[in-house]
Amino acid sequence: MKRILTFFIACAISLSMVATAFAGTLTVATDTNFPPFEFKDPKTGEHTGFDVEIWAAIAKEIGVEYKLQPMAFKGIVPGLQSSQLDAGIAGMSITDKRREVIDFSDGYYNSGLLLLVKADDDSITGLKTLDGKVIATKQGTTSVEFLKENATPKDVKLFPNDNAMFMELLTGGVDAVMFDKPVVESFVSKRGKGQVKIVGDLYAGQPYGIGFPKGSELVGKVNAALKTLKENGTYTTLYKKWFGVAPR
Repeated sequence: MKRILTFFIACAISLSMVATAFAGTLTVATDTNFPPFEFKDPKTGEHTGFDVEIWAAIAKEIGVEYKLQPMAFKGIVPGLQSSQLDAGIAGMSITDKRREVIDFSDGYYNSGLLLLVKADDDSITGLKTLDGKVIATKQGTTSVEFLKENATPKDVKLFPNDNAMFMELLTGGVDAVMFDKPVVESFVSKRGKGQVKIVGDLYAGQPYGIGFPKGSELVGKVNAALKTLKENGTYTTLYKKWFGVAPR
């Protein structure tokens, strides 16, 4: 009888822990500067962007409070591994390597890698023309591994944020930048307009996902919320707001 009572008490405690697992404030990491996904609004000093607003909609849908934690991209996966973070949304590609150490939501954005050069540079037309060139990209991202496996540049310079690598290209410190499609396209159409151009194909097409510590019960809740947001039009509204086109 004592063993049965102990068993039921243990079950009750376990159920209580599940019920209250998300009652506190979640710590949700995002990149410090990855427009249009996340960046600091110069007018308000607050972080905003597609990722920031999608997460806010998800959190509202599943009924959780959270604290947004802007940080260097390279620290997000280790933070999830150690469970110092509850989630990470930062334009993070879903890869087999990352799946080994963290869990992912369903994909919420389809991306790929683009190659960017100065407008007057005709020497680079794609991956096969990177021999002897110096390429810039962002540290800790999938573009680093892609370049190592698919090209033979003279050097790959790694930068902590988008602004630094784009500036390096404009000032002649590197021959090209390889990075995620939405960020490159945004730079070409705005700050880099007339100064740079995209060459080659769309490489390594991959979906972005929200990261979680292994075994997190948030994954199922977030996937259900994403499905609802797509069905009720919220996702499409936010997508159009930040990318100017409807999702395909």
